[in-house]
Amino acid sequence: MRNRRSLTRNFRAPSAARQAGMSLIEIIIVIVLIGAVLTFVGSRVLGGADRAKANLAKSQVTTMAQKVQAFQMDTGRLPLTLEELVTAPGDAGGWLGPYAKAAELNDPWGHPIVYRAPGDGQPFDLVILGKDGEVGGTSVDSDIAYE
Repeated sequence: MRNRRSLTRNFRAPSAARQAGMSLIEIIIVIVLIGAVLTFVGSRVLGGADRAKANLAKSQVTTMAQKVQAFQMDTGRLPLTLEELVTAPGDAGGWLGPYAKAAELNDPWGHPIVYRAPGDGQPFDLVILGKDGEVGGTSVDSDIAYE
């Protein structure tokens, strides 16, 4: 019987002193590591949105150029402004539009698309000025022109 008691003593739950948790330093290290991971992931996700808008702008400028060309084929002239793609001008016979919606006249960042007719060495110019909405720039702020 005595052996049983000594065996049960060996299998007792550890005392409170033996159940020490994480120290304050360990908790701080874990919080810093979680913050670093969240910062890295957040920068990748937010940067991805700008890259996606830049890719959308590249396809948008090509699509808008095709709409300008469709207007020209139907009316025999280039539009004076991009708004003529949305509403029929009074002097454009053969207009079969609307060729575009009003919302399509702005780039993915909400800036108006720059249109010039005649263009610089071509019939017309279409330019999206990038995220900053200003001429020039690098990365997502760079201009996207139809060529």
